[in-house]
Amino acid sequence: MIRKEQNFRIHVLAALAIIFLSGYMQIRVWQWCLIILMITAVFVLEIMNTIFERLVDMFKPRLHEYVGEIKDMMSTAVLVTAIASVIIALLIFIPYWMN
Repeated sequence: MIRKEQNFRIHVLAALAIIFLSGYMQIRVWQWCLIILMITAVFVLEIMNTIFERLVDMFKPRLHEYVGEIKDMMSTAVLVTAIASVIIALLIFIPYWMN
């Protein structure tokens, strides 16, 4: 995934930055759990998105109208999870920044 998928590399870099920030800010254990859970969710959905894209690409000679819709739905699932991750990260980090 890291070698072939640019979006996955971006997610890995973002995850490393959040892990570093979490360590620097010394967040609580339950906050670590949320951070790790959300990072894992984004990674898993990105992997599933890639799997679905490759599967539907196999049907390209018989391109069906649903192929584009399936790809859009999977990438939307990744996007929604990534946005939720950012919101959760902000809810965790903003109180630390305010102090």
